[in-house]
Amino acid sequence: MSVNALYRDDFYLSTAEAFVAAIHEDGGIELDQTCFYAMSGGQPGDIGFFERADGSKIALGQTKHGATKDIIIHVPLEGEAQPAVGEKLVLHIDWPRRYKLMRMHTACHLLSVVCQYPITGAAVGEDESRVDFDMSETIDKDEVTAKMMALVNENHPVFVQWITDEELAANPGIVKSKNVRPPIGLGRVSLVCIGENSAVDSQPCGGTHVSETQEVGAIYIAKIEKKGKENRRFRIRFGAPTDEA
Repeated sequence: MSVNALYRDDFYLSTAEAFVAAIHEDGGIELDQTCFYAMSGGQPGDIGFFERADGSKIALGQTKHGATKDIIIHVPLEGEAQPAVGEKLVLHIDWPRRYKLMRMHTACHLLSVVCQYPITGAAVGEDESRVDFDMSETIDKDEVTAKMMALVNENHPVFVQWITDEELAANPGIVKSKNVRPPIGLGRVSLVCIGENSAVDSQPCGGTHVSETQEVGAIYIAKIEKKGKENRRFRIRFGAPTDEA
C-alpha cells in the first residue's frame, strides 16, 4: 500500500500515531503513515521504537523502502514482539540521531555550493559524511571549510519547494548528481532550497534537512582524497579542524 510519508512535509516531526497496515514474512512492518525516514539518497533510515497501547515497546533497527518508493518498511530488531494488523501504535524516532543526520545532510548541500562540480557519490553519516566530485583540480580543504562556515554563519533559510516530475524532466540542469537518480515517481519532486528565493542553492533531494544553515553548527573538511584521475572525495565532520588528531 502507498504510505503517507509525514516526514516529507515536516522534517521535525519526531513522533506520530499510525495503524499497522501489513506485516511481512520477515517481520517488516508497514503502516498507514509514518514519520520514519526510509533509507535513500545516501541518508540512512531512521531507527527508534513503536509504543503499544499497553506501554510496551518494539525497537526498530532499520527503515527502508519496499519494491517501490511509496512503500516504507520498518524492521524490528531481532526478538522483538510483532504487532497485529490494524493495531494502533505511537511512533518515536531516535531524534538526536535524526537531527545529526539532518544537520549533516544540509552540510553536504553547502559543500556542493562551495564546490560546484558534478557529484558522483555521497553518504550521510552521524559523525562524518562524504561527497565525491568529478574533478581533477587541487583544492585547499581549509579554504573550503571557511567558505562552508561562512554559509552556516550567514544563517540562510532552508526550505522545500515541490515541482512535478515533468518540470524536473524539463530542467535537467538543476540535478547536480551524475549518477544518483532524483526522487521521482511519486508525481512530485522536492527541491531543497537554500537562501531567500533559493539564492544560494536549489536541488532535487528527498532527504531531511534543518530549517536554517546556522543549525548545521561547526563543520570542517577533514580530508580530500584522490579516488581516481578525476574523482575527489571530501570528508565532512562536525567540530573544528583543531579537533583533528
